[in-house]
Amino acid sequence: MIQYYNRKTGQYEIEKVAGDKYLTWLYSSPVGMTMLEMLVKKKFFSRLYGKYCDSKLSARKIPKFIEEFQIDMSVCENQSANFNNFNDFFVRKVTAEGRPVDMAPDAFISAADGRLTVFDNIDLDELVQVKGLTYSFKELLGTSDLNSTFDKGICMILRLCPTDYHRFHFVDSGVCGETNKLKGSYYSVNPVALNKKEKLFCQNKREWSLFQSDNFGKILYLEVGATCVGTIIQSYNPDKRIVKGDEKGYFKFGGSTVIMFLEKNKVQIDSDILEQSKLGYETKVNFGEKIGVKVP
Repeated sequence: MIQYYNRKTGQYEIEKVAGDKYLTWLYSSPVGMTMLEMLVKKKFFSRLYGKYCDSKLSARKIPKFIEEFQIDMSVCENQSANFNNFNDFFVRKVTAEGRPVDMAPDAFISAADGRLTVFDNIDLDELVQVKGLTYSFKELLGTSDLNSTFDKGICMILRLCPTDYHRFHFVDSGVCGETNKLKGSYYSVNPVALNKKEKLFCQNKREWSLFQSDNFGKILYLEVGATCVGTIIQSYNPDKRIVKGDEKGYFKFGGSTVIMFLEKNKVQIDSDILEQSKLGYETKVNFGEKIGVKVP
């Protein structure tokens, strides 16, 4: 059972997990762990399932998925269940009204829909995956060149589950550099897996880029692939001017994660999010909503 904090209601809610029983078996039983290492974490498995999600045959899953997980289609550009295939539905776009962006210059917004955990005053040699499991910034990026930039800053982990809107965006206006791609496995990023697999983020396929924002200094974006996420699409143009709220990219099918690093003394994250993170709970956020403010 996964509980998260709904900041709109002030209540804890239980997450409805796609494939919950399968995930628990895969990461908890000896047979499941064997299948995980031999097959499920492999690139070809996710690519094969991705091809199915690109096929017309997969479209039959969409109405049941919308009903079972109570997907709010009213905020989507295409509000019907009429998509060519499951991936078309999965990468659906939302309307500006459905996800309004707080455009105040000092408002720091969420880059995507998802469940957010924030750590401040971070030690780059001991980044927290979950309680008791850590990894290093160098292991995550494959380089230590940016250690001095983000040491003692903020690490934000935004987990997108399969039922979420799966596009991610820029949190401010500015310029973003080229994407650096790191090969890896395709473990799930669900908390069930995070509690079982050491240094999971460092083992999965991931892509990172450095964003020079107008109001919040340098921001490192890192997108992590996961089981059945065969593709991370970067839709932005590197080294070109970007407006706050512009799309950066999207994930094809599967749960995925956006990790962001902020410089020290640039952003003050909202107190409710920090408090819930310290208690071990993720906070549900939507793209465009304010989650912090610029430090004067």
